[in-house]
Amino acid sequence: MKKHLKFYIDGQWVDPVIPKTLPVINPSNEEAIAEISMGSKTDVDRAVAAARRAFETFSVTSKAERVALLEKILEVYQRRYGEFVETISLEMGAPMWLSKAAQAATGVAHLTQAIKTLKEFEFVTVQGSTGIVHEPVGVVGMITPWNWPINQIMCKVAPALATGCTMVLKPTEVAPLNALLLAEVLDEAGVPPGVFNLVNGDGPTVGEAMSSHPGIDMMSFTGSTRAGIAVAKAAADSVKRVTQELGGKSANIVLDDADLGKAVSDGISACFMNSGQSCNAPTRMFVPRARHTEAIKIAAATVAAFKVADSFADGMNLGPVASDAQFNKIQGLIKKGMDEGATLVAGGPGRPEGMKSGYFVRPTVFANVSNDMTIAREEIFGPVLVILPYDTEEDAIRMANDTPYGLSGYVQSASLEHARKVASRLRTGNVHLNGAGPDFNAPFGGYKQSGTGREWGDHGFKEYLEVKAVMGYQPN
Repeated sequence: MKKHLKFYIDGQWVDPVIPKTLPVINPSNEEAIAEISMGSKTDVDRAVAAARRAFETFSVTSKAERVALLEKILEVYQRRYGEFVETISLEMGAPMWLSKAAQAATGVAHLTQAIKTLKEFEFVTVQGSTGIVHEPVGVVGMITPWNWPINQIMCKVAPALATGCTMVLKPTEVAPLNALLLAEVLDEAGVPPGVFNLVNGDGPTVGEAMSSHPGIDMMSFTGSTRAGIAVAKAAADSVKRVTQELGGKSANIVLDDADLGKAVSDGISACFMNSGQSCNAPTRMFVPRARHTEAIKIAAATVAAFKVADSFADGMNLGPVASDAQFNKIQGLIKKGMDEGATLVAGGPGRPEGMKSGYFVRPTVFANVSNDMTIAREEIFGPVLVILPYDTEEDAIRMANDTPYGLSGYVQSASLEHARKVASRLRTGNVHLNGAGPDFNAPFGGYKQSGTGREWGDHGFKEYLEVKAVMGYQPN
């Protein structure tokens, strides 16, 4: 078991002020693979002080200097790509194929996009005689989750560096090792001392200290809606900017003109990706009531082809969920679905047959689900899909929007025009038409209790900038 007991503050690996440790668990076998230190308010104070000092100089670096720095980071990241792949699979359970093709790859995507956006962005424009100046917001506090760890770190760190901000990162304590590896990459690439700081810890201690800290100008948070509310409340007294990417219960509307076989099978695959641990997963599938029985048969056959296995096993398998707490939550919600009368099409409670340890969940589909059932309301965050029959298109849209969340939506139709019309009715920050994948230059974020602000691409870049009007900047 490796020990990672230091924090990265002011360009140095330093000991925590108060020694306290936590094991990092491999979810495939429930064995400890590492040990990290858990930080305190004093560690946060040290990191914020370093970031504030560094901001004085880093905020006035040139565009060319920051482009060169990001390009060097990208070079080092790509050289150590295999380490990120293995680390992510070990600590949060993503299968190796997924870690390589998507999890670690998002780091490259966000860095590449930040470089492109920075090169094209005009920090000063003239409107009449007034200069409109974009300046870095300041010191940014970042709190990131375990489900797509390097994705959520890099979509914050890359634009923050690009805009001239400095930062303090608290990665998830469930899967913190990829963040420590990133700190090594940033150090090797020559990020100036104090620009990037990392303090491990939990939300109630380190997260609270960051959110309420008067020396932090902005909080960027990704995680549960419950925790996001706590961050916003703690940040309110210092009136800092808060951006949040929170929970989701995304609807996948299969219209009556869609190819049902493809729509159902692809929808299940999208839902189960990353063992269902994606905030934007299409977890509620709406199908025409007249085709509900047919959809059930397709779903049962689709799920039968899924294989659950250790993260390092060969093949396109599903891995475990990330933690004991997550496993138990999912088991409770599966039981709740059965108790409330939903039809169990596939899967169910317990581990897959033959598995005695590891946080493995049976890929599960419920049908005959009504929108008031717990499994249709709460974010399960596991490989669990619910199928809801609808009578009319208006009913499907109404039920899709009848949720406190609004992160993503999905529409399947033989007609792109038809799909676009339905998409325009969905109260969500993203909509995917006919299986369209992510766009790293498009804004990512949600309506309602799915968050505030946007990440990714140009819109995410601008979140890290203040806007100043300089009157008389140019003669009339």
